[in-house]
Amino acid sequence: MPATQSYMLEGVGAVTLYKRRGAKNIRLSITNEGRVRVTLPFWVPYKLGKVFVEQKRNWLLGHLKTATILKDKSRIGKSHQLVFKHKPVLSVGSRVSNNYISIVVPLGSLLESQKVQGVAHKAAVRALKVEAKALLPKRLAELAHRHGFEYQSVSIKQLRSRWGSCSQNKEIVLNCFLMQLPWDQIDYVILHELVHTQVLTHGKPFWDKLALYVPNLPAVRKQMRQQQPRVQAFVRNP
Repeated sequence: MPATQSYMLEGVGAVTLYKRRGAKNIRLSITNEGRVRVTLPFWVPYKLGKVFVEQKRNWLLGHLKTATILKDKSRIGKSHQLVFKHKPVLSVGSRVSNNYISIVVPLGSLLESQKVQGVAHKAAVRALKVEAKALLPKRLAELAHRHGFEYQSVSIKQLRSRWGSCSQNKEIVLNCFLMQLPWDQIDYVILHELVHTQVLTHGKPFWDKLALYVPNLPAVRKQMRQQQPRVQAFVRNP
């Protein structure tokens, strides 16, 4: 179990420092819930970690976005609905079943609290993984067959910064957060990785080949730069 220390940094919010045996460098990241996480080698004092975060304040302010507040009856992914239920329980619980994400909340608890939202975000990710595993491999197979691509395997993961990847052995990884994007953008990512089965690097030959399969490629790339792999929610109309 890693040693941790948390504190509040003005303008940034909660910062959690994690000490890990085996870590060689200080690593700064932002979680999908919008929280700052710093991993430290076990021998590095927390004070030095705080200095490192302060040095990166401008970078954080430029990249840190307020976490999505999940609300009752929000749509998650393609087919799940988030439902909050206040009940006489002692702690927050969750269940993903039959296209519903049910969050059970103790009576009197605020839905916007960090604890409730943390449980809801984790449950939303579980729902996205269910959808992604059911839909993305099929869509990958369809596009590969249509355009004459071959790949070795496909797996679904929760990635923090990338939408997908393809190894030199043609092993494709797709991000479960893709299920929150429109299908034309999902197809763009899938075709991007399929082209990597033939052209590994992002040079002109790669983009020229991808343009054969993605109409209006520059516009789609611009749209993708505005997207982030994180939990998003859309409130359903009554």
